[in-house]
Amino acid sequence: MSRRREALSGKLSDAELRLLRIYRKVVECGGFSAAEIELQISRAAISMAMSDLETRLGLRLCQRGRGGFAVTEEGAEVYEATLQLLAATEGFRTRVNSLHAWLKGELNIGITDNLVTMPDMHITNALSALKTRGPDVHINIRMISPNDIETGVLDGRLHTGVIPALKSLPGLTYLPLYAEASQLYCAANHPLFDAGPLTASQLADCDAVIPAYAQTPAIKALHEPLNATASATDREGTAFLILSGRYIGYLPTHYAERWVRDGKMRAIDPKRWHYDTQYSAITRKGAPPNRVLESYLDELQRLISSPQKSASC
Repeated sequence: MSRRREALSGKLSDAELRLLRIYRKVVECGGFSAAEIELQISRAAISMAMSDLETRLGLRLCQRGRGGFAVTEEGAEVYEATLQLLAATEGFRTRVNSLHAWLKGELNIGITDNLVTMPDMHITNALSALKTRGPDVHINIRMISPNDIETGVLDGRLHTGVIPALKSLPGLTYLPLYAEASQLYCAANHPLFDAGPLTASQLADCDAVIPAYAQTPAIKALHEPLNATASATDREGTAFLILSGRYIGYLPTHYAERWVRDGKMRAIDPKRWHYDTQYSAITRKGAPPNRVLESYLDELQRLISSPQKSASC
C-alpha cells in the first residue's frame, strides 16, 4: 500500500506564507475578481498562486469556473488554519518589535458601521496620535458586525474593536468611548413630516423599518410600538428606506444630520422617541504584550479623559 504524501513536510517558507495570504484574501472577498482589487495583482496571477498553493498542499481548496467561486470543505479548514497561522505570525512580529523603542508592526481594528460622523473624534484622533508616535505602524480597519468584531478580538485576528456595549463577554476588556443618541425619523415626503407630537397608536399606523441586529431590552421596547414591515442590517439600509418616504425609523442623530440640514428628513417628537447607545473599545484579556496596541489605547484614554470635545468628525 502506498504511503500518503505529507504536504508541507519541511519548513514553511516565505513563499508559502505569501500564497496563504493571497488565499485568505480570495476567500474573504468571495472570489478572484474582487480579490484582484484588494491584492492589486491580476486575476491570472491570483489563479496561478492558488494553483501553486493547491499543489504544495496536495488539496483542492476552491471551485472556480462558470458556476462561480466556492470554497471546498478542505479549503474551509485550510482557511481557518491560515487565520490562526497569520495571527500567530503577526503576534510574533509585534512582540519582537515591542523590544524596540520605535513603534513598528500592525494595528488591526474592527469598527461597526457609520461611526465616522460621531461628534467626538476619539478613534480618529487616537489613530492620528499613534501615527505621530510610530510613523511605520500599519493600520488595518475592517468595517464588520459587532459579533464578528468580538470573535476577531477573541481569536487574535483583531487587536481591538469598537462595538455597542450590549453585553459583556468574560474574555474581553471594555473601555467606554461615548454614548450615541438616536431619534425616530421620517422623510420630507412622508405624511408625518409636518405632524406634531404623536402617540404610539398613531405611529403604529405607519410602516416602519427596524434594525436586524442586536439591541438592548430598553431600545427594543421603543421599537415595539412601530409597525415593523421592513428591516435593515445596518444604519445605511435604514436611511435608504426612510428616504423612500414610505417608512419611519430610528437613526443616530449624527448620521441623520446631513439630511435634516438639507430638509430631507426630520425627527418625530424627539423628546419622546429617542434613545442612547453606549459604545466601547474592546481588547482581549490576557493578550500578549503589544506596544502598538498599548500606545493606541493610551491615546484613546487620554482623549476620553480630556474635558475638550472635538466639534466634528
